Amino acid sequence: MANRHGDFVWYELITPDADTAARFYGAVVGWTSRAAEAAAGYRILSAQGADVAGILSSAEGAACDGMRPTWLGYVGVDDVDASAAAIASTGGTILVPPTDMPGVGRFAFFQDPQGVPCYLMRGASDQASAAFSPDRPGHCQWNELTTHDQQAALAIYRERFGWQPGDAMDMGERGDYRFVVQQGKVIGAVMNRAPEDPPAGWTFYFGVPDIERAARAVTEHGGTICHGPVEVPGGSRIVVASDPHGAGFGLVAPP
Repeated sequence: MANRHGDFVWYELITPDADTAARFYGAVVGWTSRAAEAAAGYRILSAQGADVAGILSSAEGAACDGMRPTWLGYVGVDDVDASAAAIASTGGTILVPPTDMPGVGRFAFFQDPQGVPCYLMRGASDQASAAFSPDRPGHCQWNELTTHDQQAALAIYRERFGWQPGDAMDMGERGDYRFVVQQGKVIGAVMNRAPEDPPAGWTFYFGVPDIERAARAVTEHGGTICHGPVEVPGGSRIVVASDPHGAGFGLVAPP
């Protein structure tokens, strides 16, 4: 794997209806969908010829048994076994132990001490993943973690993935919106969960060229707008939404 330890290398939607999900995100984000050669029942989502994410039916894998529809991230690591053991030793829970996927790589599935799920991944390919690309439409451009304990989350991800806390914006009663820096580049942020928020977890923001058009596509194809469109500091415009099965996600467009 050509990515650095701590890079986001893939994104995956767990959903009960892969066909509906593929059509929905195709209309909203512009992704094309195809069946994966290495995994039966798995869909690959692509943007302008680059593979950026996948769709896994909740009926296809034990890892997602009983899991609500959700988006999950894969973090690339140098050694899946060592990273999984380290996470378990500091209060995390290993849901799926280190496992080989022939032709794909080695992965593990865990929950951090605050109960937020995520994957570890060591890819078999020598090519770098471009799933996270802040300047490319159709790719993930921002990774946002809402957690029960911001400081504890920052500490474990800094220790295990090398992420560093960056600048912050004051959000009043809920504390700071703290940026996360990976190898000198801001990749997202961590904030404390408010009582009215959805369960603690990741929200991934996918790039679109026109936020108003994408927002209309969300509602026209059975999704729900939860917040926005709204401008954020720096001039970008965002939407927070849920798809027809309730999986939350974000969209971001240039000023």
